[in-house]
Amino acid sequence: MAGSNFVDYVKIYCRSGKGGRGSSHFRREKYIPKGGPDGGDGGDGGSIILRGNRNYWTLLHLRYERHIMAENGEGGTGRKATGKQGESKTIEVPCGTVVYDALTGDYICDITDHGEEVVLLKGGRGGWGNTRFKTSTNQAPRYAQPGEPFEERWIILELKLLADVGLVGFPNAGKSTLLSVVSAANPKIDNYPFTTLVPNLGIVSYRDNHSFVMADIPGIIEGASEGKGLGIRFLRHIERNSLLLFVVPADSDDIKTEYNILLNELIKYNPELADKKKVLAISKTDLLDDELMHAMEQELPSIPYVFISAVTNFGLTTLKDMLWKELNSEDNETEVTKTEKDSLIHRNLDIKSVVFEEDNEDIPDDETDDPFEEDDEQEDY
Repeated sequence: MAGSNFVDYVKIYCRSGKGGRGSSHFRREKYIPKGGPDGGDGGDGGSIILRGNRNYWTLLHLRYERHIMAENGEGGTGRKATGKQGESKTIEVPCGTVVYDALTGDYICDITDHGEEVVLLKGGRGGWGNTRFKTSTNQAPRYAQPGEPFEERWIILELKLLADVGLVGFPNAGKSTLLSVVSAANPKIDNYPFTTLVPNLGIVSYRDNHSFVMADIPGIIEGASEGKGLGIRFLRHIERNSLLLFVVPADSDDIKTEYNILLNELIKYNPELADKKKVLAISKTDLLDDELMHAMEQELPSIPYVFISAVTNFGLTTLKDMLWKELNSEDNETEVTKTEKDSLIHRNLDIKSVVFEEDNEDIPDDETDDPFEEDDEQEDY
């Protein structure tokens, strides 16, 4: 998927199909002057269905599909023939997609597993034909039911990347370099701040054919929760990571202070992030000797830590061991639901590492609620 734009937010209009009208028909055949009612039922309207698909890592495929509508059911006919059911529309979304009502902001559902399906809008039921209303006292009913109406709503699809480990750090902390070394991902790396402008994903191979997903979240700075730097645009992706790996370079003025600033920004955005499992990686330790490392250890925060160098591969095996141990520990099980943990650690990761390129388009203004407004540009962040 290299070369694709990264889209993690779309707003679309959805409408299910209405049910077909029942038939008010009477049997008319030669030599059968009073054949009685034989009107068939109308067909049910199609539904709008959301389905998780692990082959998608972005909402790009929905960017220009502004209106998604299921087919209406067809009306019933004579000889008790039921009308054709309307075809349902299935919207494939990446695992980790959260759905909200665009008008009220209410939470609707959350797609976390591959193949998981949620009926977003149910199609209208087809109306009964007049055959259904025949009774001993009403031998020739002349009425039939209309089909039930469709359902419609504007929805917001918001992708929060599902990953086992999320890299958190200031710009130029060495996150992208680390990801490129421990996985097959190939993120943009350069010697200036904010080199990474979109999240990058990589599959990290571990012992005994195990693996886990690592996500490089674009650099956070002090005040990000208030809109500074890249703001909160990508902070949503940190919410779905089982473990947070804080990356602080060894040449930092104060490693503990830098860690506390990063943690504070996450807590300002979502206080529940304070309960996530956390590991600290001090990067660029090829600049240090053993004496300096020992001196630094006295000033580090009280969380699991490891000294690493992505250039010399120093400490990377220890880092993987520590991450795997933390991911599979039974402590703090409330940090991630069982469904999410199963989909993250135990799912079949038969995919290539993914890097998303920058989407340079500006965030559009609020859109009208008219579903048929002529505007072919999809809203995205």
